[in-house]
Amino acid sequence: MDVKELRNKTPDQLRDELVSLKKEAFNLRFRQATGQLENTARMRTVRRDVARVQTVLNEKARAAAAN
Repeated sequence: MDVKELRNKTPDQLRDELVSLKKEAFNLRFRQATGQLENTARMRTVRRDVARVQTVLNEKARAAAAN
């Protein structure tokens, strides 16, 4: 996921993206616990995508508060 794409989205779209990423992270953790996870690197990318979305949301919130 590219940061430029995230910055072009509205806060509502970012929140929706965040919810879907968190659901995916939960599903990945569940699959890992049951031994069904094949691509373990996906967990890392999802965690980092969550962090990116949260960072952009915080940036937008700060910019809105400053205005």
